[in-house]
Amino acid sequence: MRDLRTTLQELAALPADRPMGMPGAFYTSQQQFEWEKATVLRQGWHCLGRADEIPEPGDFFTVQLLDEPLIVVRGDDDQIRILANVCRHRGMPLAEGRGNVKRFICSYHAWMYGRDGALLRAARMENAGFDAKACRLHGHNMQIWQGFIYCSLDADAAPFGSESDPLDSLLAPYETESFRVVHTAEENWHTNWKCLVENFMEGYHLSVVHPQTLHGYTPTGLAKKSVSGPGYTSYCANYPDGIESRGLGAPGLTSDERQRSSLFARFPTQVASQAASLLVSISIFPLAADLIRVKWTMSTYGDDLDAETIQARVKLWEEVNREDREKLERMQLALKSQHAQTGPLAGEDYEGTIRDFQIWLAQQDASFEPAAQAAE
Repeated sequence: MRDLRTTLQELAALPADRPMGMPGAFYTSQQQFEWEKATVLRQGWHCLGRADEIPEPGDFFTVQLLDEPLIVVRGDDDQIRILANVCRHRGMPLAEGRGNVKRFICSYHAWMYGRDGALLRAARMENAGFDAKACRLHGHNMQIWQGFIYCSLDADAAPFGSESDPLDSLLAPYETESFRVVHTAEENWHTNWKCLVENFMEGYHLSVVHPQTLHGYTPTGLAKKSVSGPGYTSYCANYPDGIESRGLGAPGLTSDERQRSSLFARFPTQVASQAASLLVSISIFPLAADLIRVKWTMSTYGDDLDAETIQARVKLWEEVNREDREKLERMQLALKSQHAQTGPLAGEDYEGTIRDFQIWLAQQDASFEPAAQAAE
């Protein structure tokens, strides 16, 4: 792992016109994954979904973030909270899936919690040492940005700040926050979490991997790098001239903005595609070096798209995801080879976003050097 960390720093320091990718072990080593899990993943901000997935008080969904089971719930005060899905009595999970509840009731001993995490009832708990006020559910660090719900397992993690201004400006004309969810799906992929981030965020593969699904609208040759900064990157997948409109979207959009999809990543684990009328976001939940849980949401702008068009877009994205998954799972096996060494990356417009991710990972990793030395 020390060699991989050294290699990451060396490659991130290469000149911008001579970028190189990381060797296969960076994506296959379980030891490397455990290090990432304890550092960059545990302290990062992870997108759990969209705020309008839970529009009413009591609406909730559950998710597993690293080793932490979570409940994302809208409270009686209309505030969204992220609660530990762990009963304070003996550690039983309190909820699963999604739904609407007035109270969370443990299925083991019937301890009851409010939608704000407070313990409301604990039958037969009469010991002198029992204090109901000290038994509320843990509330995790959270923030909402552009209608997305984010969680960090680090209680001291600072929310997104002015470093996001260029990305905010890129998305502002689309009115991203106002988009409404029309579809959600989850599945496991046998690939490394970083492979999916890199795959989604480069236009180099579009015409090769997606000749029928994406090439006609977003050919590789029209990909252009866009804004990047601390913790994010983006590129524009531009549409060819004369292509049929894919929706009007917000009234403030320019013709250029309507004629492209703006793809962005918020590191470490969210990637998304913003178009005039359609917003697709993928949340990546790392489980092992070669396994991730993928949650993707599709949202639309107002009533721009009718039900038939939405269903067609869902099917299109299901096929796009299938094509990517097939390639990444095959590559994951090959990355274990001793011959999976560093290789040159393509230019700025095609794989510059991968370099952005690599540099960010290197910066994050360097900040944990004291912890690494202590561990050794």
